[in-house]
Amino acid sequence: MEGDIWGQMAIEANQMYLDDGSSSPFAGTTIEKLPDKVLLNIFSYLSHREISGLATICKKWRLVAYDSRLWKYVSLRPEISGLHVGSLESLLALVSVRFGPSLRYIELPIELITATVLHELANKCPNLTHMLLDFSTAMQLHDFSELQAFPTKLKYLCICLSEVIFMEGFMRKIYNFINGLEILHLLGTYEKVEEEEEEIYEVINVHKMKSATPNLRVINLYGINFVDDSHIDAFGSNCIQLECLAVNFCAKVNGSCMKTLFQRNRRLKCLLMNGTSLQSEHLMQVEWEKCSLQEFDITATDLSTECLIDMLTRHPGLRFFSAGQLNGMNDSVLKAWMEQGNPKNLVALDLDSSDNLTDDALYKFLSKHGSQLWGLGLSGMAHITDSLWQSILPILKNAKIFIMGTQERLIGNILVDQLMESISNNCPLMERIELRWDPENLRFSDKSQKAIDTMRVKCLKLKALVLTDGRYYEIVKANFERADRMTVVRTLTNCRVSNYYLLQNYKEFFFN
Repeated sequence: MEGDIWGQMAIEANQMYLDDGSSSPFAGTTIEKLPDKVLLNIFSYLSHREISGLATICKKWRLVAYDSRLWKYVSLRPEISGLHVGSLESLLALVSVRFGPSLRYIELPIELITATVLHELANKCPNLTHMLLDFSTAMQLHDFSELQAFPTKLKYLCICLSEVIFMEGFMRKIYNFINGLEILHLLGTYEKVEEEEEEIYEVINVHKMKSATPNLRVINLYGINFVDDSHIDAFGSNCIQLECLAVNFCAKVNGSCMKTLFQRNRRLKCLLMNGTSLQSEHLMQVEWEKCSLQEFDITATDLSTECLIDMLTRHPGLRFFSAGQLNGMNDSVLKAWMEQGNPKNLVALDLDSSDNLTDDALYKFLSKHGSQLWGLGLSGMAHITDSLWQSILPILKNAKIFIMGTQERLIGNILVDQLMESISNNCPLMERIELRWDPENLRFSDKSQKAIDTMRVKCLKLKALVLTDGRYYEIVKANFERADRMTVVRTLTNCRVSNYYLLQNYKEFFFN
């Protein structure tokens, strides 16, 4: 859109000169005559695949394309939009000639993780601070017996684990180089696990790693099938700077270490435990009154109503709370939280698929606290329709994220035109919306374009509008694309919205 504006200005300026008989200052101007710094800025908006293609156009463009300032953040994983490097020799040449001191971030697939490559990165890229090592598809590691050097300024390290390859031989070589780490991601194979029981291997020694990483602030152990409370306890005992801990989809975690964790780690403010095996009795032993926790995700953990009431009435005040897919989350929990707890700090709430909550209880809670919310998720519940949303939208004036609807086929219909207009008129700060309703339940008229126009014009910060694929999706997508907002409208197939965008450390939790 911005490029179109500049182009139009140039055309208009050129026409003005032609009209008064003067020669245009743009006459004869072509892209070849642009200064190198302008070309460099243009190239900075392109992917490395595109930049590599442009390097073959001419010598000038080759020099610009190889400018190390364009190669600060590099992914060499072609299956995740990265650059394909055909051989180790090609990579070593890139490290030496193209990356150099400018490189800050790199992603390496298993075939490019060798002692020689790591030596080169350590010697030629002294400012490398972020590294991702993808061992997830590994069936055999390279030989690291000769590894003597490793980047020493790393602040962020992400390791994608293999299901069967033991990492200790490699890790033992790098322990002395990673004591400056502040952010650690260990990604397991949760999404690849099959239904039948398989032998579980502890492919990385967390108990040894914790001694080598005393300065960690953010730890993300995602979907690792062997991680349990002893591993959390190990990190907690050695990382006194710990602020954020995520163990989403680590099914063996049951919360037995939580009381000790909060006693040791007074700075811990974010704890994400989606899909774990938390037990109510462990949470009820925590001294909630004394903890500094601000952000808590207990989605799909099967905690009891008694436990939820105990926690929410004793906690000094959460800012982020995700408690979806809980049978124990019912009207009595919300009532106790309002009357005996402190929801006044709450800015993000997700109650996905909490079918035991009634419209009336939600309306009472949101009438009192909805004006402070930035994010609200009430998805996955067939009885929560556009009627409730229409009644609370005038209250939700500060909202940035909405997650609404269920993919379950409804008896009634959703009047989506009125819903879109109401969001537009009441929520000018809106950034992300997800409508999960089945396309067959969406009712819209010939005047839908007006409602969509209203949203596009009034919600100028809107970054994502996610809809189920269907006729209404096509109408909305075409409307936004005509206004050159090409990336806003998306389908549920390739995009989901979450309140996680509102976590204070969201960017540090992000991994590719």
